[in-house]
Amino acid sequence: SFYEELLSHGILEPLTAPIEGMLVKEGSRNYVAPQGTSSIVKYYLKQSAGADVFYEHHVTHISLRDGKWEVSRKMGSPEQFDIVILTMPVPQILQLQGDIVNIINESQKQQLESVSYSSRYALGLFYEAGTRIDVPWAAQYITDNPCIRFISIDNKKRNIESPEIGPSVVVHTSVTFGHDHLDSDPAEVQQLILTHLESVVPSLPKPASIKCQKWRYSQVTKAVPNCPGQMTLHTQPLLICGGDGFTHSNFDGCIDSAVSLVEAIKLHL
Repeated sequence: SFYEELLSHGILEPLTAPIEGMLVKEGSRNYVAPQGTSSIVKYYLKQSAGADVFYEHHVTHISLRDGKWEVSRKMGSPEQFDIVILTMPVPQILQLQGDIVNIINESQKQQLESVSYSSRYALGLFYEAGTRIDVPWAAQYITDNPCIRFISIDNKKRNIESPEIGPSVVVHTSVTFGHDHLDSDPAEVQQLILTHLESVVPSLPKPASIKCQKWRYSQVTKAVPNCPGQMTLHTQPLLICGGDGFTHSNFDGCIDSAVSLVEAIKLHL
């Protein structure tokens, strides 16, 4: 039903662009978000009938105060909430300070500490409108390069090629490269990826701008045992956590966790 709804509103479309080297699992279907993955999040926030969204709130402490959760952040005053739901990567849940440190019991702590993620870099190359990128594919998985694992001509993959909008290329590094260069100088990493990219796709024109992004928690390699979808840390007031660390890293995994979070929260309302 989630896919049907998103397809009917044009948020998702079936993937039709040619992807070289993609492993296709029998029975699986692949989709693309023409306006980017953030359009899925924006769609659901719109459905929420007026949720206030605040960005750049770096949470540092969660503590109990008079039957509510007091949430502190790096900048700004603490705020109090009846229910707190944490969906950040599991290692970041374990980094939080305050009463939460003692609220997570030993068994839960062991389960959370067993979760692991791969790390990688993503490089975005952005071009002026009218630039031609002359390759026969929309995206390609690379298996024989020590640095690059995936290249996508992003507007072509999303099927939104237009003379008014410049094309963009997205490059993902391999897990091994991400692991080996996790704490390297970002400028050096960017240059290294560009050098490898030139050897893989020598015909690429010079971009107008480049953005290099470190993705410390890229995909879950080992989820919370038995993939429960969520974990309740405290009941009165409710403190609960979920996300792909409790299932697996794809859209199905995110939906599974969201549904189990909602079911658990409904029990406490």
